[in-house]
Amino acid sequence: MYLVVGATAHFGRQAVEELVSTGAAVRALTRTPEKAGLPEGVEVVQGDLTKPETLPAVVQGVEAAFLVLQYGADIAPLLEAAREAGVRRVVFLSSGAVDDGAERQPDVIARYHRDVERAIEASGIEWTFLRLLFPAINSLTFAMQLQGSDVIRAPYTEAAFSAVHERDVAEVAVRILTGGGHAGRIHDLTGPESLTQAQQVRILGETLGRALTVEDLDPEPVRAQMSQFMDADFLAALFGLMARAVGKPAPVNGVIEEITGHPARTYAQWTRDHKADFGG
Repeated sequence: MYLVVGATAHFGRQAVEELVSTGAAVRALTRTPEKAGLPEGVEVVQGDLTKPETLPAVVQGVEAAFLVLQYGADIAPLLEAAREAGVRRVVFLSSGAVDDGAERQPDVIARYHRDVERAIEASGIEWTFLRLLFPAINSLTFAMQLQGSDVIRAPYTEAAFSAVHERDVAEVAVRILTGGGHAGRIHDLTGPESLTQAQQVRILGETLGRALTVEDLDPEPVRAQMSQFMDADFLAALFGLMARAVGKPAPVNGVIEEITGHPARTYAQWTRDHKADFGG
């Protein structure tokens, strides 16, 4: 039995679907099973990381777990329950913001994810960390703007990312979950190319058949507006990551191909797979 925590989030849902395609027995953790909408045959169980009493039943009989955590979630109760239940392997979707060489992590995003990594390391359960910085699904934030305009307005339009397709993340996670061979390893996941946000918009426009343009916004007013409904420290970290990505190519590696056996999907492929999300 394989457990997916965060099964209704983008990466968790993709991992569930990938596991189902292999014929594996899958258990999905969610606080609201009635809204999960997961594939037939998946055992959808109700549980809450903030309610430790719900977790022993969730991990009972589980061989390996894929963790897709909401920022700030406390993982300790789940790890304790997993250790007691004999879970053998954990794959954690971590952040590329983590700096292994830093005495103190550079921001709250890196700090939270490194703290989770340390807790998993200390649990005694076999572990693998997948570090991801800027997934392609971040582009879904463009969709609302495109409902009434061909202009994308955003800060840091010259920031470069090697955007990763969520399906590639799921495939990597599932191969490690079901096949092992990656105990104690940290994998930095990248897409196959470095693209600025402006270049991403151009590719999206080609997919949609629209002449899209970009307008670079002053980051500070945008951050002030977003801080009304998002954590200020989290936003500062996110904007800092984007600012540091301006004017330099994003790292690109072959980890996805090494693990899955096929090249990482391109951003153009991602736009085609998500065309309907942009009204195309």
